[in-house]
Amino acid sequence: MKILSDKILSQSAFSAEIDVPFEKIDIAEWLFNLPEAEYLRCCPPDHIAAGTTTTDDGRRMSINVEMIGTGLVVQHYVADEATPFYCKMNSISDVFTAVGRTQVNVIWELIAEPIEGGRTRYTNRVTSHPTDVFMDFIKQHGQTFEQAAAARQGAGGVHNRRETPLFAASIGRKALSK
Repeated sequence: MKILSDKILSQSAFSAEIDVPFEKIDIAEWLFNLPEAEYLRCCPPDHIAAGTTTTDDGRRMSINVEMIGTGLVVQHYVADEATPFYCKMNSISDVFTAVGRTQVNVIWELIAEPIEGGRTRYTNRVTSHPTDVFMDFIKQHGQTFEQAAAARQGAGGVHNRRETPLFAASIGRKALSK
C-alpha cells in the first residue's frame, strides 16, 4: 500500500482552552493511559472503543474505534513523537462503509501551548491522506477524489469540532489529578 501524501483528503484543527497551567499538562501521559470509558465520554456517541498497545518494534500505539460520518473507522495510531506538549500520531486507518472496506492515512496531532493567565490552549489537528487502496476503492464505486474529499472534510470537521473541547477537558482533569 502506498500513501499519497501529496493529496489531502481532509484537514481540520480546532482549539480549546484548559484552565490548567501549561507545565502541568502531559498529553502523552494522558493519551497512553486514557481509560476507555473516558475516551467514550470525549465524543459520544461516535467514540466506540480505545486501547493502547505497541508495534512489533516497541513503538507506542493508540487504537481508536469511532464513527466518522457514516464510516466505522479503526485507527491504528503509532507515535511518531510523544511528549508532554506535543504528540504526532500516524495511522493507516481501516474505514468500513456501506459499500465495503478501504484504508486511509491519518495524522493526528495533539498540541499544548501556554496562554495568558496560567492557562493552556489545546489544539487537535487531524489530516487525512488517501492511499492507493482508497483511490482504487472510490474509482470502483464511481466517486471522484473531489467528491470523496468533500464528504470526508465535512464529516471529519464536524467530528473534530465536537471532540476537541472534550479532549481538552479530559487532559485538564488528568493534569489536576496528579
